[in-house]
Amino acid sequence: MLQTLAILLVFQSVGEVFSYALRLPVPGPVIGMILLFCWLAIDDRLLAIIQGTTAELLKHLSLLFVPAGVGIMVHGSRIGGEWMPIIVALVLSTWLAIATTALVTRALMRKPPASPSAPSSPSADDAANGAGETR
Repeated sequence: MLQTLAILLVFQSVGEVFSYALRLPVPGPVIGMILLFCWLAIDDRLLAIIQGTTAELLKHLSLLFVPAGVGIMVHGSRIGGEWMPIIVALVLSTWLAIATTALVTRALMRKPPASPSAPSSPSADDAANGAGETR
């Protein structure tokens, strides 16, 4: 568990360094998770190390929303003063996420399934027996 948390912290720290050094408008932990994803896509040896602990963390993911809920309650007056941009951002981002999901799903449904071998043509025996005929 400690090794997994250290790995996650290293990726988060590297993300923070990138975000700060390049003056990116993206939070460092987000960049760190993108870097971790890319690392796992290229070399999955870390997966065996972090899989157990991350599965346990995901089981308790709802606890991580408590600070956000407290922040909303503490800054309620500010949210009340800026409700219109918040609603517009929520509606537009939700619409964009749904549209992107629909487009990706449509593209994946059109893609023919990969087959290991080429389609076979009817053999001479099938043609003689009438197996290839449609009625």
